[in-house]
Amino acid sequence: MRRKQQAQFPLLLLEQGRINEGVYHTIRSAILDGRIAAGLKLPSTRALAEMMSISRNSVIAGFERLIDEGYLYSKQGSGTYVSAQIPDELVRTTASHQACSQQENPALYLNPMLNNLQPLWEQSRPNTNKCSIFNIGVGCVDQFPHDLWGRLLGRVWRKSKQEITHYNHPDGYTPLKKLLADYVRSTRGVHCSDNQIIIVNGTQQAINLVAKVLLKQNDTVWLDDPGYDSARAILTAAGANISPIPSDHEGINIEYAAAHHSDAKLIYTTPSHQFPLGTTLSLPRRLALLDWAQQNNAWIFEDDYNSEFRFLSKPIQALQGLDNHQRVIYAGTFSKMMYPGFRLGFLIVPESLSEAFTMMKYYSDSHCSYLEQAALTQFIQEGHYARHIRKIRKVCYERQTVFCQSINQYLPHIFDAHMNDSGIHTICWVKKGYNLEIILEQCRALGFGAQPLSRYCINSKNNNAILFGYAAHTEQEIIQNIQLLSLELMKIYPS
Repeated sequence: MRRKQQAQFPLLLLEQGRINEGVYHTIRSAILDGRIAAGLKLPSTRALAEMMSISRNSVIAGFERLIDEGYLYSKQGSGTYVSAQIPDELVRTTASHQACSQQENPALYLNPMLNNLQPLWEQSRPNTNKCSIFNIGVGCVDQFPHDLWGRLLGRVWRKSKQEITHYNHPDGYTPLKKLLADYVRSTRGVHCSDNQIIIVNGTQQAINLVAKVLLKQNDTVWLDDPGYDSARAILTAAGANISPIPSDHEGINIEYAAAHHSDAKLIYTTPSHQFPLGTTLSLPRRLALLDWAQQNNAWIFEDDYNSEFRFLSKPIQALQGLDNHQRVIYAGTFSKMMYPGFRLGFLIVPESLSEAFTMMKYYSDSHCSYLEQAALTQFIQEGHYARHIRKIRKVCYERQTVFCQSINQYLPHIFDAHMNDSGIHTICWVKKGYNLEIILEQCRALGFGAQPLSRYCINSKNNNAILFGYAAHTEQEIIQNIQLLSLELMKIYPS
């Protein structure tokens, strides 16, 4: 009997590389370019191995992959055939259809609020360059005890058979909440019980929950100017009207805010270490803010993102600890002290709001990861966290000192930089006669993650400065990179 189909089968030459992968790629390419037509029966694996002068096992391996991916199919007792509709055609057809749909209705189902967020997104788009230096918001990540943390995770995992078989409570892991309640009472002067703590996936989720629970469409929110750009974006997305409040050496200006925006329902502020200026809200303004919130039935969101990075003095008592009327929602985070990818933080809410926040947390993402919560519990309980904080404070202060000394040694004619008692970034004010945009261009060319102060401003014009994050880099790295910046700027501004 004549083998018509095998006679029509083309001569195939293997591509370079592993033989079984070569069979796969050679046959797939022949199918895609039409040399092997749909419905054609392929020679047997034995015959094809002889034709290609390779082992039968290599052909079998190639056939199996092509069958798995839908290029070939097998008929029992008959042989192997080319599929009538190959996967690449399905992908091209689907992609083409989606592209047409998007062109016809480019924003048909988009929330109009995205138009308000687009300008903010353009200036604060996350930096994906992992090699950059001086990034904002990154702590001493090189000092994190990776091996110890790995052992704690392994220990928790080995004991987690029961816990991972069900969902955790939306307000968080109870042992961790109890530890946190004790910790913030002793270190931050916060008044709370563990029932008031909601474990969240970082500060941004905390702000989202506050917006969903406490705000209605078009409610007015006070925000420091300059202030945290992500808070501005999240609250804008929730439909709030942002009222920028000037911030000076005493923190947010309560008198100005009360006089010009008396209808506020929420005040977002960073009183212990104002972001990004690094100032502390004075006691008179703290008391004035609490009094105003009580009289006007407003809420205060206290973002205490940086309190543990206080180098020479004790942490300042939290605003929440001065609140006698349950108007403050307190937020803390671990990402600065641990590492950016550690997405755990916590809210401390008034008792009257505990149920509402727990419900909203549940409908946001059910709960936070059990493993990280349990490992963090061990980390705190065994004293590792307290030791880590003491170490980080020392290292971070030393790095800030070296950064400011380097600026004063190599770039004193361009920048004015001063030491601060806390924080993980420094503001370098650009001196008169120098162009901030030109300096930023050189920073970006060197791979720096430094940011202009203007990124965090709404109305404030006092923004001729650049923020440099220094905490994540060794003293030698800091010196070398400031020297590099100095050399580049000397080409533009020769002394």
